[in-house]
Amino acid sequence: MNIAIIGTGNVGSTLATKWAAAGHQIKLGVRDINQFKGRHLLDNPAIQALPIQEAVALSEVILLATPAPFAVEVAQSLGNTSGKVILDSMNTVMGRGPAGYTNTADAVLDNTQTKAVAKCFNVTGFNNMLNPNYGTQKLDMFTCGDSKEAKEVARLLSLDASFAECYDCGGNDRFQLLEQFAFFWINLAMMQGQGREIGFKLLKR
Repeated sequence: MNIAIIGTGNVGSTLATKWAAAGHQIKLGVRDINQFKGRHLLDNPAIQALPIQEAVALSEVILLATPAPFAVEVAQSLGNTSGKVILDSMNTVMGRGPAGYTNTADAVLDNTQTKAVAKCFNVTGFNNMLNPNYGTQKLDMFTCGDSKEAKEVARLLSLDASFAECYDCGGNDRFQLLEQFAFFWINLAMMQGQGREIGFKLLKR
């Protein structure tokens, strides 16, 4: 796939590296192609930096990995997203999110042309995206949204990032639930002192 990544912090940089290793072509959408966080990623021939709208135009899939308060601004900066899949990895945490919204994915839907939006890659730390292996098991990822197409892309890219599985948690009405799930991880890892090396696995019997 051609994947545009908007946001080159820890999450965006980690997934860019993992997906490039899996054979995808990565377009980093940045405001200034000469100066941005994560320039070291360009050492990988499968990763290039482009202006945001150009990166979007050349890609079928867009990952949003910017701070949640800027969700509206970022969505509006993408240009024409008709026919594109958008994966939202942002989280409104402790009230810090886009003004007027309870979650970032609804803000993205209201400010882009596509309806193929799924929440994913938001429920754990970038360290677990870099290495989801815990002993002999791999962590799971989770997604939600009304778009079956977007959720299937999220599932495939979760597997390409080495997660064991990506579970469908429901439709757009579950956007806020997955953001609360992210806060649950943050609460355990940071506030309760468990540390970042923890993650979620769905067990069955």
